[in-house]
Amino acid sequence: MQDKNTRRKVGNMNEQWENLLIGLADAGCTGEDIKRAERFIKTGSFEELNKHLRRCRAALLDDMHKSQKRVDRMDYLIRRAEKISAK
Repeated sequence: MQDKNTRRKVGNMNEQWENLLIGLADAGCTGEDIKRAERFIKTGSFEELNKHLRRCRAALLDDMHKSQKRVDRMDYLIRRAEKISAK
């Protein structure tokens, strides 16, 4: 669920940074992750911002791998059910 405030103008940040924050929401980042990124941008802590974005990416990738394992398990169960029903 996207935070309503994510799409608001964020102080004196320029449009490119605003679009980056919107993109984080669109990518499924949490509200807290977005707020943290906003703080890094406002303070000019761009190295920390990049580290934070990489951590967010890693978390999303972990979620994707977990989902893939569940899909693989379902594929196995479907094949198993087909094999059992064919007997």
